[in-house]
Parts: sequence; structure tokens; C-alpha cells
Amino acid sequence: MLPLAVTIIEAYSRAMRLPLVLALLAASWPALAATPPAQPKQGPGGADYPAEAVTKRGVGSVGAPTYVFHAAGPASAPRPVVVFLHAWGATNPLVYGGWLEHLARKGFLVLYPRFQEINRTRPADATGLAAQMLKEAFAALTDDPDARPDPNRVVFVGHLAGAAVAANLAALAEAEGLPKPKLVLAVMPGGIASDAKSRGIPLADLSRVDPGTLFVTVIGDREHLPSDRLAKRLHREATSVAQNRKLFVRAPSDDHGFPTLSATLTAPGGVKDAYDAALIKAPQAPLGDLKARPPAFRWSADMALTGDQTRLNAQLQTATTDTLDYLAFWKTLDIAAEAAFAGRTAEALRDMPDFVDMGRWSDGWPVRRLGAELPKLDGPAPQAAPAQAPPGPRRRL
Repeated sequence: MLPLAVTIIEAYSRAMRLPLVLALLAASWPALAATPPAQPKQGPGGADYPAEAVTKRGVGSVGAPTYVFHAAGPASAPRPVVVFLHAWGATNPLVYGGWLEHLARKGFLVLYPRFQEINRTRPADATGLAAQMLKEAFAALTDDPDARPDPNRVVFVGHLAGAAVAANLAALAEAEGLPKPKLVLAVMPGGIASDAKSRGIPLADLSRVDPGTLFVTVIGDREHLPSDRLAKRLHREATSVAQNRKLFVRAPSDDHGFPTLSATLTAPGGVKDAYDAALIKAPQAPLGDLKARPPAFRWSADMALTGDQTRLNAQLQTATTDTLDYLAFWKTLDIAAEAAFAGRTAEALRDMPDFVDMGRWSDGWPVRRLGAELPKLDGPAPQAAPAQAPPGPRRRL
């Protein structure tokens, strides 16, 4: 009888200890788990910045500024340009501050047109406003010794609703007197009107995008269905661009370690307080009479774009930089811009091992790689652009 009683007591003791052990393991999991890769020390997406300080200022008018970011001091040569088109409601550049600083310190001249006045701008007017603001910005900066924009090396980047504006501006660049972009990077496309009567930003005739443009879309694998559909629509409607100049990229989530990587719609955001609009010197010009501005204000429900936008804006306000920023967004833009400026095709970009590599967790396990593929076209594809021999050593941005 005694051995049986001892056995029962030991079993009961082990059962009582199990929850405690599990709780201790759960509490210590973040410390024990593998950590994700940090920002690379050098190369695309890396921290080998030629510039230490960034000049931040505004040009244009008080009510419609374009924020300008570039390495401090005079430009020794014309700077490649990134036009950054924000998500609907994300008018303050601080929500993308990490990415904006990365680009400026890498050598780009970054233009951030605030093409929306919250609860006053209609989505249908966004593209026209952005075009007018960019024309004013390029005119103001062309002879500026610190800015020196290079009109032959221009990139249009857009996030969510800004992706539609970026694609529209690429299609309208010649008609609007803007530099034609070598690269369009549409990240998590959203907020696009499905037809003339629906809410959202209407797409321009994307068949007018210059055939030499490298056209890249990036979506995440969280909340991916809307972006997946709209990314494919952008590729499908940009009929002038050959298939081998289009690339469909999917950023991965990965929960191998801690913190986990989650490729949500707001993953490209990364708050940096130094880029708060309140801290940036505003343009001195009075409110301009932009031709694209509606003559009178009358609020309408579509100014809020979608009911989901409130949630997305709240997430952007607290977004932090992580491995996805460094290796899925920043690196993608760095490499794609260099490829576009060199005249390479999307096929060459897709086949670069460094392009899809996402590094390794601290325990050596590889982070899930980027997916990259040429989009499948519905109907006849435009004639493929000729592939060019790769240039010499990679130019450091």
C-alpha cells in the first residue's frame, strides 16, 4: 500500500509543477528565442551611410508643402530622386521617418508631397494635386546647389493609396511636365477605385507609362488579398511595359523567433520623431492657387476613403523599424533603383540572390525569403525589352 501511495503523491507533485514550469518557460521565451537580423552593416538596405546629417525643409506653399530631405551640405553631383507618395491620411512624414532618413543618407534627394488635406481632399483630386506640387518642387530645386535633382534618375514610390498616385504620376509624367521615373515601386497597393462611381483613387490610363520603366509591386503575406488583387491590376493595366520589366514581390512573415516578423499592410512604416512635420521648416510662400485644387470645399464621405483607414493610420503612428524594413523594403528599393538606373530588366532583378535573401535568425536559421516573380499577363504581352549586359561593380548609393 505504501509504494502505491508514494507513486500517487509523486504523480500529483509532478502534475502541480507542470503549470509552473510552463509559465516559467513562457516568461523566458523572449530571452531564449532567436532574434531576427539587424540592419546590415553595408550594402543595399545597410548602414554604411556616406552622410551623417540630413537637411529637412519644405518647399511649395503653406497649405500644400512638399517636404524635402537630402544629405546636409552642397551636392557634389546631381542627386538621384525618390518621390515618396504617402498612404491616405499619413500626411506627416514622421510615420515613414526611418525609411526617409535611410534614403537621404544613402544619397537620394527625397520629395514627400503632402497631396492630401485631411477631411478636405477628395481621392479623385489627389493625383492632380501631387503632380502640381511636384512640378513646383522640381522648379524650386533645380538650381539649388544643395538639392541638385537628377531628372534622369527618378523613382516614384507609393504606399497603400500612394501606390495608385505613384502609378498615375508615371502615366501622366510626360503630359504634366514631370521627369519620367525609371522605377515605380508600388508597396501594398490600396485605396484604388474599382470604377468611376466607387470610392477611392481612380487609376489613370496606365498604358501611358513609359516602356522603359521598371515596374515593381511589393505586398505582404498578412492582409494580402486586397493588395494582391490591386498589384495584379496595376501590372495588367500598365500594358506599355513589357513583362520582363515587371516584378511581383511578396514580403514574408516569419515567427521562428522573437520578435516575430509580420508583413502587414502597415509594415513599411517606421516612426522617427525627427521627421515630424511640426519640426520641419515650412515653406514661406502663402497658400498657392493650385490649378488642381477644387475651387470650393464641400465635405463628402469619400474623403475618408475607407472605414479601415482609421485602423491603418493608428498602426502607422506606432510602427517601428525591423528586419522587414531593412531587407524587404529598404533593400528592395536600393537594389531596384540601381537596376532601373542601369537599364536592367526585372528578370535580372529576380535572379539576384541578394535581392530575395532576408538574412538569418541569431541561431543560424534562414529568414523566409522574398517571393519574386514576373506577373502573369492576361492577353497578349508587349514585346519584351532587350536584356542589357550587367554593368561593372555595384555603384554605392
